[in-house]
Amino acid sequence: MDELSEKEQIEAIRSWWQVNGRYIISGIVIGIGLLVGWNYWNSQQRQAQFEASALFEALLVAVADNSVAAAETAAARLNDEYGGTHYALQSHLAMARLYMDAGQDENAADELRALLAKQNDEEMALVARLRLAKILLYQDKPQEVVDLLQGYGDSAFAARYNDTLGDALVALGRTEDASVAYTAALADNPNIPTVDRTLVQMKIYDLPDVAASDAMEADTPESLPVDEAALNGDSE
Repeated sequence: MDELSEKEQIEAIRSWWQVNGRYIISGIVIGIGLLVGWNYWNSQQRQAQFEASALFEALLVAVADNSVAAAETAAARLNDEYGGTHYALQSHLAMARLYMDAGQDENAADELRALLAKQNDEEMALVARLRLAKILLYQDKPQEVVDLLQGYGDSAFAARYNDTLGDALVALGRTEDASVAYTAALADNPNIPTVDRTLVQMKIYDLPDVAASDAMEADTPESLPVDEAALNGDSE
């Protein structure tokens, strides 16, 4: 009985393997394939990061040398071949700086707009937005600055945004709105300031409405010397 039982068990195993063996082998093959593919993908990603890093270093060298042509070549390769990397995003900031130093402010603005359009990195976008606003002010486009910065009062760059927004509003003649923006900039944490508070306060004081208000207060009767004798009718 025992011998027969063992034969039956062996036969049962053979039958089970004939039915299920192909699935087990397929699963093993697929698992190995996935593991190999994952390792290959990671290797490719590391290689891409390494190559992007080398290109970005070449870009920084070109920027330091004020070599626009060399920088443009490196930046173009970064964005064409490694557009999804952090280095490609940073290349826009580097190129914007180089273009401004070269007096090509419109090219600088285009680089910052390209970075904002990607929307891949919130912190970098905050930097790009502020720098673009500064360029637009330089180009005497205050309304574009207002359109660009309004609605970002809750960001980490709120104080700097409001300071720049105030400058644009002054250029548009909207002094009351400018005062509100400058005042909002002063709401920044004084222990960790991100704006020059003294300069912002001077901007508020220099606003036409504020200056006129101060002048009117200085000319009020209460501030002038009083001739008590004249008031009492004791004139000679």
